[in-house]
Amino acid sequence: MTHPARYWHREGERIVCTACPRLCTLSEGQHGFCYVRKHEDGQLVSLAYGKPNAVAVDPIEKKPLWHFLPGTTILSMGTAGCNLGCRFCQNWDLSKAKSHHKRALELAPKDVPVLARREGAASVAFTYNDPTIYPEYVIDAARAARAAGVSPVGVTAGYISDAARADMYPMLDALNIDLKGFTERFYHKLTFSHLQPVLETIEWSVKQGIWVELTTLVIPGHNDDPEELRAQFRWIAEHVGPDVPLHLTAFHPDYKLQDIPATPPETLIRARDEARGFGLRFVYTGNIWDRVGSVTSCPGCELPLIERRWHAVAANRVKVDGTCPGCNAKVPGVFDARSQTTSGGRRYHLL
Repeated sequence: MTHPARYWHREGERIVCTACPRLCTLSEGQHGFCYVRKHEDGQLVSLAYGKPNAVAVDPIEKKPLWHFLPGTTILSMGTAGCNLGCRFCQNWDLSKAKSHHKRALELAPKDVPVLARREGAASVAFTYNDPTIYPEYVIDAARAARAAGVSPVGVTAGYISDAARADMYPMLDALNIDLKGFTERFYHKLTFSHLQPVLETIEWSVKQGIWVELTTLVIPGHNDDPEELRAQFRWIAEHVGPDVPLHLTAFHPDYKLQDIPATPPETLIRARDEARGFGLRFVYTGNIWDRVGSVTSCPGCELPLIERRWHAVAANRVKVDGTCPGCNAKVPGVFDARSQTTSGGRRYHLL
């Protein structure tokens, strides 16, 4: 079963998919790079619409989103396929699969918030692979979720076309965008994509008022050069401001980079300190245990407000209106009555 896709035009007998900057040009019967967008019977169709191949309930801290409804759980779903070719992909069993190779759940957009509410989740995330390859489903499911009081969230590499971004991202209440590195060489050689469209996506999303957090997987020998990281921190400070949280996470050997060692904790800790030196106020370390790098402190009085143990929230002192109980300073992010609870930090799978 297929669903009509948006974001394409004809070039003679071929179709050009315009969902992302890759601009796959497809003859009849051909799939795009992502393998879930296909030229079929003279039109572009989506093989992923309403067919998530992985569905689980996660702590929202796992996305990672640490300033968005902390302590709550989130219904997470992803399909097969991806529009990037990351050699270090840590969800490669899903993102590198073809849609017909993985068991899928039939889940219509209207049923997404029903499932989220049944599982006690405050939000739903389009994650694991990249929602860029199934924007039609994201838009319809996000609209249904918002109508039901469930917050839609995207976890993405940000490698998306202007048209798809303009339609899909405003339907989402929060985004975690992977800034995978900070050189064109890194993006070209290790992800088979380009840096500039990602930077444009980050700036655009922040200007639109969408809550954005950034994640960089720090890979030894590839994107951990101190000068490259400093350039990245400087760009974030100058282009999107000091209040956009940045997650610096540890790589572990996987997929096609199994000969690369895991990221030493001291690399992340040192990078966090440097990022703060550029004025970034919320910089966190991930995939390692670092108590200091897991705490959200008040930007006004430095009172520890949110304390975490891995993906569990051990304490949350942010008031319902998103302010500090000590000095009433505003804490950037999205907080309400739901975010006053704590999560156990565990995932459980529905598919």
